[in-house]
Amino acid sequence: MTFRASIRARARGRKVRLVFPDGEDPRIRAAAEQLRDEGIAEPMLIGPGGLDPAAHELRGAIAERIRERRPEAVRDGVHALDLAADPLRFAAGLVALDAADGCVAGATTTTADVVRAALWLIGLSAGQESLSAAMYLGLGERVLTYTDVAVVPMPTVEQLAWSGLAAARDRLLLAGDEPVVAFLSFSTLGSAAGPEVDRVREAAAAFRALAPDVTADGELQLDAAIVPEVASRKCPASPVAGRANVFVFPSLDAANIGYKLTERLAGATAAGPLLQGLARPMSDLSRGVAVDDIVDIAAMVALQSGRNRA
Repeated sequence: MTFRASIRARARGRKVRLVFPDGEDPRIRAAAEQLRDEGIAEPMLIGPGGLDPAAHELRGAIAERIRERRPEAVRDGVHALDLAADPLRFAAGLVALDAADGCVAGATTTTADVVRAALWLIGLSAGQESLSAAMYLGLGERVLTYTDVAVVPMPTVEQLAWSGLAAARDRLLLAGDEPVVAFLSFSTLGSAAGPEVDRVREAAAAFRALAPDVTADGELQLDAAIVPEVASRKCPASPVAGRANVFVFPSLDAANIGYKLTERLAGATAAGPLLQGLARPMSDLSRGVAVDDIVDIAAMVALQSGRNRA
């Protein structure tokens, strides 16, 4: 079973409430029908004939949340009720108020707009200091998590650590196994030196302080992180030593290139990118997304929502 198939199988039967602010898009409508038929989610579509009119009664509560969280946005004649009527903010507000379990957006809007709505209405999870995004890649029975593939171009030490933490927290929910985290570099535990190596090494140390019970190490070269035979020569004492399944890349450039190389040259099945670190799940779609990709992301958001429903 491919990872994409396993995502759907693990999400099936949950029937979580997922809101789609791009409900007028025919791809969203087709995906919603499939999600309903497979028992993965109960879709809530925002658009003509879409969302249950009863949900619109929450518009006032969403407007109040905007006033409380983003008072600077309500000025110069801008009314919070008008902001709350925007489908993207309205959908994020439904998730924030527990009127929906998650949101899948972006089929007709930019990533920046999706992220802004998520931060405005939902916010980061308790203790989380940075938003990031992960890609999940299936190679046979092996599943790899790459972060951050979409949000922060050149992360700080703290952002690298928090990106790794968010990916580790989602790993068990989405892939069903314990995270083993590698902070990647061109150096393995001091084999090279320089400010970029220091940044990754410090991020790994910061991560261990945040999550001492999660197996992690860095800085590690990719081969030392993923190939046991190489690890036995380069870093035999490392707790990761060729067993990594979560990879924290030093930059968005590296992560984006890395996941596309894995997908295109190694033939991996890719699912994502998935926003991570929010208090409640909301994720982004490419505007060129296909129906199957929407279903995959929705299944992943449904699995993420398990943290809130537990």
